[in-house]
Amino acid sequence: MKYNPIGSKKLLIMPEKTKQQIERDEQIYQLTTLVAGEFSLPEVLDKLAEAAVKTVGVKACSIRLLDKDAGDLKMRSTYGLSEEYRNKGVVSKNDAVVKAAFAGEAVVLDDMRVDGRVKYKEATITEGLVSQLTVAMHFKGQAIGVLRLYSPESKRFDEDDINLARAVASQCAVAITNARLYSKAIEGARITEQMRLAGLIQRRMIPEKAPAIRGLDIAAAYIPCFDVGGDAYDFRRISETQILITIADVMGKGMPAAMMMSWFRGAVTAYAEGCMECSGCHVDEGFFAEKTTDRSMLINRTRTVIGNFNRMACDECRDGEFVTLFYAMIDMARMMVTYCNCGHEPTILIRNGKIVDLDKGGLVLGVDAQAEYEIGTVKLTNNDCLLFYTDGLTDAVNFDNEIWGRENLLATAKKFATGSAEQMVKNILRYRRRFVGLARQIDDTSMVVAKVVKENHK
Repeated sequence: MKYNPIGSKKLLIMPEKTKQQIERDEQIYQLTTLVAGEFSLPEVLDKLAEAAVKTVGVKACSIRLLDKDAGDLKMRSTYGLSEEYRNKGVVSKNDAVVKAAFAGEAVVLDDMRVDGRVKYKEATITEGLVSQLTVAMHFKGQAIGVLRLYSPESKRFDEDDINLARAVASQCAVAITNARLYSKAIEGARITEQMRLAGLIQRRMIPEKAPAIRGLDIAAAYIPCFDVGGDAYDFRRISETQILITIADVMGKGMPAAMMMSWFRGAVTAYAEGCMECSGCHVDEGFFAEKTTDRSMLINRTRTVIGNFNRMACDECRDGEFVTLFYAMIDMARMMVTYCNCGHEPTILIRNGKIVDLDKGGLVLGVDAQAEYEIGTVKLTNNDCLLFYTDGLTDAVNFDNEIWGRENLLATAKKFATGSAEQMVKNILRYRRRFVGLARQIDDTSMVVAKVVKENHK
């Protein structure tokens, strides 16, 4: 005690901190930086083990984390211990020391060499360890692992060491949990970026515009509800007057559906090219460009193609997976469309303000390899409009959970059927957006409009 020279009151002068106390305070501060730091879990564990040793002033430390599936504690980090001791064996969550620590005790083993609770005595003796202190790491009331401190001295750990070890273990639990969350965030960001890139690749597979066919005006739109989706449409120019239009939808969403659709689209393209080569046709003649006017031959060829697509889908689809497909070959020389609807939304033919559903076909692809399909044909006239779409177009909902629906689609399509194909696509999407507002959609949207404009060409 010293007197205040200004007055009569006594002024208490606190003794200066020792070097050891300063170092300990610094170590505790370093622990707190790990709690909020952006470190990977291995980095955090190694830093925690080192900090625990230096904070308490012991020889070594080990950190074991609970593996709930295996029911044991995995050695995840050590400081001051040999590789042999680190890998000495498994520690079960039913181990007597671990159970006591998980129950909230600070378990002190004064001499590990003779204590019956020690499972690996020989390894302990070889390592030169005598005393051990075990405390659990808890986060939100749940044990996530144990922190163990080791000393070469007998009866090394006192009450101060136990309190300090508990404080260190508490900081460890928070830091470990934060590191796990940070790791998940990094992984989530990586997956998000991969999905974004996959979406870019998938959208490149969707044709931006159809090949030019004399007398036919074609426009299309593709709107995935996620980065990747299970919708697709495609155009294949068979000859100067023939075009094959396909639109498909895979059961499901996201990456699995996108992968299945990519496979299916590739298979359709490869099969069509193979058929053309096998038939001996030249590219400019095409698979369907036979000179005969025999309608039954065209229907049989289409049925064969669809049957092969179905068998391929059956080979690839698992339980609960299938593909819907609308397949249409438009021949402007004959003014005819030959089609097959495989469980898809029927394509709409708009003629003079009237609606006709092109619904002939059969079962979805990928369910029954022996399924049979009916092939439909329709004669076309000038100003006919064909609207191909997936169910995501009509199933869009607003904030009141009201579905836009087929009736709204038909009314809108008829209203703009006299304009160009591009105008029709844009107006259908505009009217739908006006109905649903900013409500998030849960299904992909694809749409193709093909309009006969034969009188505009000479």
